[in-house]
Amino acid sequence: MVGSGHLGANGTVEPLPEDFDVTAVIKEPVPPTVAECEKVKRDIVLGRNVHTLCLEVTEPDADDEITGERDAYMASVLSKYKKSLTERTKHHLGYPYNLDFDYGALSQLQHFSINNLGDPFIESNYGVHSRQFEVGVLDWFAQLWEIEKDEYWGYMTNCGTEGNLHGILIGREVLPDGILYASQESHYSVFKAARMYRMDCVKIATLYTGEIDCNDFKAKLLLHKDKPAIINVNIGTTVKGAVDDLDLVIKTLEDTGFSRDKFYIHCDGALFGLMMPFVKLAPKVSFKKPIGSVSVSGHKFVGCPMPCGVQITRLEHINALSRNVEYLASRDATIMGSRNGHAPIFLWYTLNRKGYRGFQKEVQKCLRNAHYFKDRLREAGVGAMLNELSSTVVFERPHDEEFVRKWQLACQGNIAHVVVMPNVTKDKLDEFLDELVEKRGQWFKDGQFQQYCIASEVGETCCLCSLHK
Repeated sequence: MVGSGHLGANGTVEPLPEDFDVTAVIKEPVPPTVAECEKVKRDIVLGRNVHTLCLEVTEPDADDEITGERDAYMASVLSKYKKSLTERTKHHLGYPYNLDFDYGALSQLQHFSINNLGDPFIESNYGVHSRQFEVGVLDWFAQLWEIEKDEYWGYMTNCGTEGNLHGILIGREVLPDGILYASQESHYSVFKAARMYRMDCVKIATLYTGEIDCNDFKAKLLLHKDKPAIINVNIGTTVKGAVDDLDLVIKTLEDTGFSRDKFYIHCDGALFGLMMPFVKLAPKVSFKKPIGSVSVSGHKFVGCPMPCGVQITRLEHINALSRNVEYLASRDATIMGSRNGHAPIFLWYTLNRKGYRGFQKEVQKCLRNAHYFKDRLREAGVGAMLNELSSTVVFERPHDEEFVRKWQLACQGNIAHVVVMPNVTKDKLDEFLDELVEKRGQWFKDGQFQQYCIASEVGETCCLCSLHK
């Protein structure tokens, strides 16, 4: 079915009640447990009202420069915040961020407003930029994904979402009447792109692994053979870390009669786009294949203190999108105008320090630890799944939202996941599992809760509920 999604369950936005008090303090910081929410649809659980926790901005007193009280207050706030960040970083397992980095050598640059506005390959009149670092990073990724320097165009984005927005926009500009095809487990930004660009969007079913079901893909392509296809291919899905079979997607397109001028493939490699090249026997993401663009996040596997990403496309495609801007003395071909000029330096620094061999070691470590964690979960009686090319371990959702918040787990339905990154050690995984086993003893005591059945989400062989043990 062709459609571009809905804002809400019934397609409308419901107004707040007239007696709703936005200043009211929600005293209970922990949302209801999962069991309490089971009678209603479990979408978003209301947590804390952030306005009750925000740090107020106030005007300085007239004598603050003399007394120094304002500086002392701010120093105290920042010290407490740093302590909080340190504690929260210790219990970070659910989101794919590599927190193992040290950029102390770059602190000398924080005094400069570095802005890479415009096209990275065309120098603007604004001279405080880092384009030389940005293009160096882009060349590194172009080599990784097998495209020559004179055949690609790219830029450093603010995040993986921007990479997807840009890749799909190029597809739309190259094939203006194309239909966007994406698996139902694609990142939400793909469907956001469809809404933003007013594109017809077809959702494709997935296998238990989370990988695109190419039989369903073929059937839906045949329903719309009169229009070009713009396809989002996942190099690691958000929840299950599933890698779509790029070669099978291409074969499916060709088998249904789509010539190469009638389809455009964007590869969303937010996390695993950088990991897969270092996994033995993993299928290649390469511009030697008929793909149009690849995006990857820089703050995920690489590790960076600010969100950022890399987007690479074919140079021949970018003219469909770009416009010259006299004010910039450059070309507008990016989603954002002003772009973070510090991020390219951070990535350039890490790529130089680690190199291909360094990343290969980290990938192998992550995969080993992920298999170790999956095996330990199952030994403890916890249903769990791990895709072959992934470091995302999927398991039964914990019954306590306080526990979920403590470990910053990402949950969907009856499943949660831990993304094993370079900073996630076996000791940390053991600590998490020991606490999970202890909590499960409390949750299941006297039949208070029942073990979730996750067969419908990950398959019967990965479920260890009473029906599938």
